[in-house]
Amino acid sequence: MASMFQKASTFLGGGNEDTKKQDEEGESLTTVLETAEDRSTLTILISDVTELMRNRILDTFNPKETGAEEDQIAAPNNDSDEQTSNEKPVGNERTEEMQKILEKQKADLAKREKEVSEEKMVSLKTSALEFFDDWRDSVVIRVGEVVNSRKTAKEQSKQAKPELTSSNDKPVLEGIETDEQEDGVSDALLKLYPPVDTELRKLAKEKRILILHSMLLLLLSLEHYNAHSRTLLLYLTTSLGLSATVLSEDEKKVARGLLTAAEKMSADEETKKRAEENATARKWKMGVAGVAGAALIGITGGLAAPLLASGLGTVLGGIGLGATATAGYLGALAGSGVLVGGLFGAYGAKMTSKAMEQYTRDVEDFAFVPIPKPGESESDARRLRIAIGISGWLGDKDEVVKPWKCIGPFQETFALRFELGALMNLGNALTTLVTSAAWSYAKSEIIKRTVFAALTAGLWPLGLLKASRLIDNPWSVANQRAQKAGEVLADALINKAQGERPVTLIGYSLGAKVIYVCLQQLAERKAFGLIENVVLLGAPTPCNSADWRRIRSVVTGRVVNAYSTNDYILAFLYRSSSIQFGVAGLNPVLNVKGVENVDVGDLVKGHTLYRYATAPILKRIGFEDIDLQEIDREEQRLAEQEKKEEEEREAAKGTKQPDAGGEQGVSDEEVHKMEQEVEQKNKSS
Repeated sequence: MASMFQKASTFLGGGNEDTKKQDEEGESLTTVLETAEDRSTLTILISDVTELMRNRILDTFNPKETGAEEDQIAAPNNDSDEQTSNEKPVGNERTEEMQKILEKQKADLAKREKEVSEEKMVSLKTSALEFFDDWRDSVVIRVGEVVNSRKTAKEQSKQAKPELTSSNDKPVLEGIETDEQEDGVSDALLKLYPPVDTELRKLAKEKRILILHSMLLLLLSLEHYNAHSRTLLLYLTTSLGLSATVLSEDEKKVARGLLTAAEKMSADEETKKRAEENATARKWKMGVAGVAGAALIGITGGLAAPLLASGLGTVLGGIGLGATATAGYLGALAGSGVLVGGLFGAYGAKMTSKAMEQYTRDVEDFAFVPIPKPGESESDARRLRIAIGISGWLGDKDEVVKPWKCIGPFQETFALRFELGALMNLGNALTTLVTSAAWSYAKSEIIKRTVFAALTAGLWPLGLLKASRLIDNPWSVANQRAQKAGEVLADALINKAQGERPVTLIGYSLGAKVIYVCLQQLAERKAFGLIENVVLLGAPTPCNSADWRRIRSVVTGRVVNAYSTNDYILAFLYRSSSIQFGVAGLNPVLNVKGVENVDVGDLVKGHTLYRYATAPILKRIGFEDIDLQEIDREEQRLAEQEKKEEEEREAAKGTKQPDAGGEQGVSDEEVHKMEQEVEQKNKSS
């Protein structure tokens, strides 16, 4: 496997003439799939997978599909008090209890049925299916053109009857190499994208890899690589018995190959001269100039020059696929630098030049900050997928970027920067509060009643309520700015700042709020196919099923809600909000198929720890692309930060004297002292 990708790397560097000639005469889908039956097997597999994908959309709006139990990930060693046998109801008591349960289930179902039958929800479902069906038709037709015929492919797509692999043994996914995280990723992949039974799995590994590579090129020939296309490839990856690493490596090399070919063409002086005379090329150059050194993509000028199909085929030929077949599979993309630029977001330059001004009027400091991988140049950093990390409060300005360095090498990673002043003020207030004696004593009182009782009944210790003025205003300001930032982010994605590539969004605290608002906006505007995965950590948002059903409808891959019942700070901050809808950062989201709820209470003992727990949480959920070395560093930082906060609280308690009544209260003087501390931090930051 490694040698095959080394062969691809040879072509990326140009290779020698013998290699190029051999590649020109290499394999294609029609040579790997020698018979009409073999080729039909591929189109049938694609039809089966897309049928599964369509069913997932239907499940999102099915009131009987709640996703209960199967989408829950409990924290390790989670202590739960189970009823002993002598506590279990018997006889009439058991009958009455069962009757109550059935009545509640019936009432809950009726509520969900009403929810999904509302006009806006029905319209959302219809639009989601229409978008998907149009995409599926384009895929089936494109594949049919290559392996059999449009007519045959269409007929087979209508007869899709997917059967998942029925083996009792866990399927083995073959990859380039394995590490401690690979098993976790494979487990998550198999659960989320279960393999469809196909005879193609019996082919040699090299042929299966070539089929997957060919499918990637065919999907790119649609002149976009949207989130549905990526999800289809993940299903094909598991069905062909390959690991996610195989797909990710291929995506990385194809991205580099496309841009390398484009750059080679731009070096042709005569072509550049003709491009300069073309109005479209002039507009293109303005876009490239606007993006230089800025947010999402920077590609050198001259890409409007047409790409020679044979040249592109040589660059991307690798792993056994012939140059002619490569160029043919890419279609119009092989002949246009403009299309290549559009795929990678070159036209998204408007998000970082003049058009960005309209956003910064609404949200201060709104910008995408690239997070380069060590040793990679700006052009080498381009990928076919985008990941955007969003911090929810800041201890220092570097924390805009720091938590997201854990995202691995197969995605082009950015941090979303917004409202630095508001997030710094919030961070200063949070860290001052959680290390104070007031919080230490308040927490001990809250624990006696449980966080949910305190939240719903407003049973907060008087001393903590006195200290609330320290945190309420910065939280309110930052919360409002996060709302606006989410709306702006949705607008940026709809305007294709990221190009035609799938986006993964990850955020903690108010960063999760930004994502929540963004996804609600995407659903409102019926913008599908943009988002591949979302991971919300400690989200200060409602967890009612209607909102999360809308979120699920605009995300093709994973929707993860990480929560902690130990997050008393979040409960306190949320005390004045609409608690009847619950809080996603405190409890699981129920009754929506496809939402993964992850209990991270063992990692997150307080809201301020999410900043350090982000990487360990991504590892726990089997996130597809993480940097293991960075994970190790973040796990150490998490332990150090937890210890540091505890030591500071103990030190604060040690300097405090009991009141006359023998109780540890919080005086106005102490609150004033804390306010001064926050003010000093704000000035220095």
